[in-house]
This record gives sequence, structure tokens and C-alpha cells, in this order.
Amino acid sequence: MQQREEKQLEASVESLASRVAHVKNALLSFIYKLENEYERLTWPQVLDNFALLSGQLNTINKLLKNEKTPSFRNQVIIPLLLSPDRDEDLAKLTEQRVPVFSHEIVPDYLRTKPDPEVEEQEKQLSAEATRIGPEVAQKQIQTLNKLCSSLLEKLNNPRDDRDAESAAMRQNKPSFNPADTNALVGAVAFGKGLSKCRPPGQVAPGHPGQGPMMSGGPTLQQVTIGGGSSQQAGMGGPVASQQQGQPGRRPGDLGKMPSSIKTNIKSASGSMHPYNR
Repeated sequence: MQQREEKQLEASVESLASRVAHVKNALLSFIYKLENEYERLTWPQVLDNFALLSGQLNTINKLLKNEKTPSFRNQVIIPLLLSPDRDEDLAKLTEQRVPVFSHEIVPDYLRTKPDPEVEEQEKQLSAEATRIGPEVAQKQIQTLNKLCSSLLEKLNNPRDDRDAESAAMRQNKPSFNPADTNALVGAVAFGKGLSKCRPPGQVAPGHPGQGPMMSGGPTLQQVTIGGGSSQQAGMGGPVASQQQGQPGRRPGDLGKMPSSIKTNIKSASGSMHPYNR
């Protein structure tokens, strides 16, 4: 009876090792294609590799759940010899992954439970899960499902639709403020919104040589004309007093030698300064 169980266990281990070797080869082949043939690799080929791996894993699960397969949970592995020296047979058997079977690596390779830190974190997560009520858990599930649905919808939308939406958003977004534009045009063309100030070149009322300046009316510009032979209309006392103030000069001498005559010429009424409006 005992020999029969041992033979059955040995056959199960060999079958399981063969199935695991098939999974390993499929993984190596798939990784090689991803690293070296990614330019020629198509999505249907990727799905075929995933389907192959999934089928092999399902076969291993069926083998473990088979009634003829002994329960591996009841088997205990005990290290009989530990050595810090290199073991060539062990290195060849494990494909150079475990060259030494020493006290340092035995706890990691023969561990049947998680690490103490991982086990403690798992207990904390289990305790937090038990403290959450059914209503709170249902709300969290609905929120998570909503986020996943939104993410899947965005991923399933074509790229052209996303580009069109972004272009439409850029076109509909205004790039200027109409109120600011109108205010700037009014200020430049009509002087709206600008404070009233005296233009440069004008003198305050009461300054010698200038008459009182009227706001909003035509301004007076003083020019000098040389060599005039006759008196202009509007010439008043300033010109006569200037002539009388020069002794030894006759009225007929005005045409012989140039004289500076100051006249007041009214500026055009249409050239009003925009700041006086």
C-alpha cells in the first residue's frame, strides 16, 4: 500500500513538472517575441499566446484537482543536507538558479507560509474588510464600477473623435475680450476714458504774449513771417508799436529790408484736439 502511494506520488510529481515545463517554454517564447519581434507581432498573435498560457494553466489546475493525484498539502519536505559549497547537480537541475543549498536560501525556497511582514499586512487588510458594513461596501463597489466604465469608454473611443473634440474646444474658446477691444479702440480713436490734460506747447492763461485760451474752441498759433510788404488783416497794436519803436526807419523801407512780423493765424476749426472733446 505504501509503495503504491509512493509510485502514485512520483508519477504525479513527474506529470506536474512536465506541465510546468510546458508553461515555462511558452512564457519564454512569448517574452522572446515581445522583445525581438514586436515590430511584426500583431494583436491576434498576442491573443493566441495568452490563450495558450491560459489553457496550460487550466490543465495544471485540473491535474491538481484530479482524484488520482495525491494531496501535496500533506507532503512535508525536509532538507537532509545543507552545505555552503556549490552543488553542480543542483545548479544543473535548477538551470543555474540555485547553485548552493545553504542555510541562507533554504527558508526562502522551502517556505510554506508568506513572510511575517506580508502575513501581518494580510491580517490588517482582512480586519479592515470585516469592519466595513455592507452598505459602505456596496457604495464603494458602485463607485469603482463607475470609474472603470468611464475609463473603458474613453479607451474605446477612436483617436479621431478625441482629436476632433479637442480641436472643437480650441476653436470655441475665445481668445480675446470684446469689451477690452472696444474700450481700446474708443480710447485711441475718440479719447474715451482718458483724463483731460493740457497738450504740450500751450501756455496757461495770463502768460505774456498769449491771450486767454478757451476750452473747446479754436486755438491760436503764433507764427513769424519775414519780408512782408503790407499789413495783414487783424494786425493790431503790436505791429504798430514795433514799427514806432525803431527810429530812423520810414514806412517805405518795409519793402527794402526784411522785417519780422508776428501775426496770429486762427487754426482750422475741424482740427480740434481729441483731448479737448
